[in-house]
Amino acid sequence: MAVREIAAKYIRKTERVLEELEVTQKSVLLDSEKINEVIDEAKRYLEDAKYYLDKRENETSLASVAYSEGLLDALRMLGLVKFDW
Repeated sequence: MAVREIAAKYIRKTERVLEELEVTQKSVLLDSEKINEVIDEAKRYLEDAKYYLDKRENETSLASVAYSEGLLDALRMLGLVKFDW
């Protein structure tokens, strides 16, 4: 699948989720275990990115590292971690 097709697929899926998602009105308390689960997921996406880059699957590598960055940015925006890019 070409990069353009992959990007279009991801865009469609993300648009659908944004149209269908429901914002919960309750506040959620997060303990460090839950935060670490998200950090671990970000680490796994980063490892995937390195793996795919090594295999010369550049587009998949880029998508994987973008997922990792997105998770980290979300944690930062929620004030749950501190870092600078």
